[in-house]
Amino acid sequence: YEDASYTIWKDENNRPYILDPETGYMVYTSVTIEGVTHEMWLPVMDGANKAMRNVPYTYLTKYNGEKTCEAATMMDINKAIMRCLVKNLAMFGLGLYIYAGEDLPENQSEPEKEAPKKVAKPAENGEVQTAAKLPEEAKPQPKSVVTANPVIQFLVAAKAGLAKKRGIDAAANHKLFKAQQEALVKAKLAPDKAADKYTMEEATALIEAMERCFEPLGTELKTE
Repeated sequence: YEDASYTIWKDENNRPYILDPETGYMVYTSVTIEGVTHEMWLPVMDGANKAMRNVPYTYLTKYNGEKTCEAATMMDINKAIMRCLVKNLAMFGLGLYIYAGEDLPENQSEPEKEAPKKVAKPAENGEVQTAAKLPEEAKPQPKSVVTANPVIQFLVAAKAGLAKKRGIDAAANHKLFKAQQEALVKAKLAPDKAADKYTMEEATALIEAMERCFEPLGTELKTE
């Protein structure tokens, strides 16, 4: 997307964050691709995912007693902005499989040699962008690229929805998804082929069968 642009939003004092002394820091970004704009926000958090404030504070944990959340530094704010931008790009479906616990997408192809892409342009309002153009020889060369596949995108989104319904994390959900898929294939209720070879109808039927034929956390087909 050569004409893509992004904005890091600032307050009235030109600071790239919003600070509420009681609840902490929040950063905001927006991305525009082909005339469509999505916004995203993210709290500035420490390694324990606790919202960071401008002063240290303590909190109680269930097993380890009292813990301290240190005051945020500009490095913490910078990391939050970059993570917020990644989430913002995911609103367009870019890298969406990462949020479903997938190590790699199931459909990959070798990258084609092509002319270097242009760097994203600054937004119209002049907001600061942190991306910098690297010399071609300094750029990391990807081993593979993800092929846009609406069926895979549908399955990834559906898996994320199943994880939320089941109340389990993405890794556990991925393992359960595979086990249920194998059971449905064995029972001839799902096609015996790779997911990237599914049609949209087959993918939709697979998700419906998982919800209909299993208990939420089960791998054995319901007898009825």
